[in-house]
Amino acid sequence: MQTLAPMSALPMQDFQVATGQGSIYARRWTPATSLATASSPIVLFHDSLGSVELWRDFPERLAQATGSTVIAYDRLGFGRSDPFPGSLPVSFIRDEAQTTFRALREHLGLESFIALGHSVGGCMAVATAARYPDHCKGLITESAQAFVEERTLDGIRQAQRAFAEPGQVDRLKRYHGDKAAWVLSAWIDTWLSSTFADWRLDDDLRGVHCPLLALHGDNDEYGSVIHPQRIAELVAGPSISKVFAGCGHVPHREMGDAVLATIAQWQAANATTLG
Repeated sequence: MQTLAPMSALPMQDFQVATGQGSIYARRWTPATSLATASSPIVLFHDSLGSVELWRDFPERLAQATGSTVIAYDRLGFGRSDPFPGSLPVSFIRDEAQTTFRALREHLGLESFIALGHSVGGCMAVATAARYPDHCKGLITESAQAFVEERTLDGIRQAQRAFAEPGQVDRLKRYHGDKAAWVLSAWIDTWLSSTFADWRLDDDLRGVHCPLLALHGDNDEYGSVIHPQRIAELVAGPSISKVFAGCGHVPHREMGDAVLATIAQWQAANATTLG
């Protein structure tokens, strides 16, 4: 276990967590104010091309803004985690809650947590909240999809063409090493597959009973504002959706201050439940 990366203002700890399929990499940020708050730790679920490093400074800023411990991890096949064994199954979103996240939760002894996910990570956060209703105290989705929309597929096809240009996959190698080609294929091939066309998040959404905050940009190239509306409507617990004007697919990077303020306000409004 390593602590205190030199460029961080907050104490950080890095972990390797054994799962049934390989080892995953995780990092935890702990603000001093967390000792004085009752909020549960926030666990981050990254997007289809993401990793701990690609969250950049958001986890640290989130910890500072909320006073909560923040934990991020690389899914199997991504970042510093071991390669994923084989191709990604159609059930990968729900599987994440039942396999890798379960190993992380048990390793860290998370009796309670808040799940926050970006893009497909938001879908995984929903599945996790539904899977652990007694332990997930709050749910935040950012740019999450609730079904396979043509706008989503168009955005992926455009990205597919862009990554076909010379040198573009090298951008992913900076974060995923020799797993980069698998990461790209897992995203594009899965979402464009006919076997994934009927995927819906509905059943998992109906199993969510904790407070929900659904964040989205009105210019999101991978999903219209129908998604946060549907997410907020289908959950069983109290829900709020927030659409950021003039914002694309990555609100925490494009409008970071507004995102952090919205989360902090939501946290304060639900302080009793989120503990």
